[in-house]
Amino acid sequence: MGGPGDPPEGTPEGGPGGAEDEYRSVVFDESFVRAARLQEFSARERMADHAPAVRRRPPLHRGLTRQVLILVVLIALAFGTAIYMGVRHPYSSPQGRRSVEPLRMTVIPLAPQGKVPGAADTASLYAHSPAASFAVGAEGIPLPASRRTAHFSDSQVVAALTTVKDYLVRSSLYPGVLTGREVRAARAMVDSEQLAQFDQSFDHPAADGRHAPTGWVVRIDPARARLADDGIRVSGSLRVAEADPATLEVTADHLFVYALRPVGAAADTLASLFTVRRELTFRFDRDDLRTHQLQLVTSSAQAGPLACAEDSSAYLRPLLAGRTATSGGPAGTDPYESDSATAVCGTLSTKAQPSV
Repeated sequence: MGGPGDPPEGTPEGGPGGAEDEYRSVVFDESFVRAARLQEFSARERMADHAPAVRRRPPLHRGLTRQVLILVVLIALAFGTAIYMGVRHPYSSPQGRRSVEPLRMTVIPLAPQGKVPGAADTASLYAHSPAASFAVGAEGIPLPASRRTAHFSDSQVVAALTTVKDYLVRSSLYPGVLTGREVRAARAMVDSEQLAQFDQSFDHPAADGRHAPTGWVVRIDPARARLADDGIRVSGSLRVAEADPATLEVTADHLFVYALRPVGAAADTLASLFTVRRELTFRFDRDDLRTHQLQLVTSSAQAGPLACAEDSSAYLRPLLAGRTATSGGPAGTDPYESDSATAVCGTLSTKAQPSV
């Protein structure tokens, strides 16, 4: 049966009750009404003669338009900042870098005047040598007091000195490098434009003043000698100056003293000292300072005791305890070859040897 207010035949199909479900999804909430462009006048307003029934409302300012405007402004600011930083970037672009000079190197063997002195106790050897007061390992490469230059800040000067110290440690103190087993530790610090020369030096060593591995690192012949004491003695200095407004130059001058024994010898076999003086010149542009790399410009090494007649380009072949230098001078020099290095050899003073 129908309700008390319903017709006997039920709600007509076209009546409001029958179509209520059809329009139930259409909801005219407050936000919809406020967003309408046409607004009906009030009864008082319609009392005026010839007043229209509705009026047009001013457009509603939505928050989305303001957000879009702010977003556009922010994008424009970011784009402008990126352009400004690209123009004023403190590091030079690869296209603007000057070419890196190839390394020029010299290795001078120092021949002993008599038998190489030796002792079973390496501590005694060091104590009776000029290296008695030297520091051990990296402690012998202290950083000097540094200050800014005309075109480089304090932090950039310190970065150059720190990079040089790191290279000296890797190229002169790492056991793997000293014995010729690996070179990656030193290679990783060389400027990318010098890597071809570096690789050619180790792949095809030559005594031409350009491609001697011993110009890049201290490399002792692993078939002849081994370290008798890991406590390598070191002493030297670092100096820094501007080469030009775009380049820092660091000069390193260090003595490295190694205690060596013959390969395969017992621990009580006589050990001897082997001394290498390395004078190196490094250069840095701002790209090198940023990447912790360096340009090695000149390398001069004096090493002994060595025999003058032996080739010291690929490996340093020390004369060990009890040995004497064989007769003969260094390899010949061809004056007609403009690219050839002058073969030189010196004599190791007895004052530089342990007094044992």
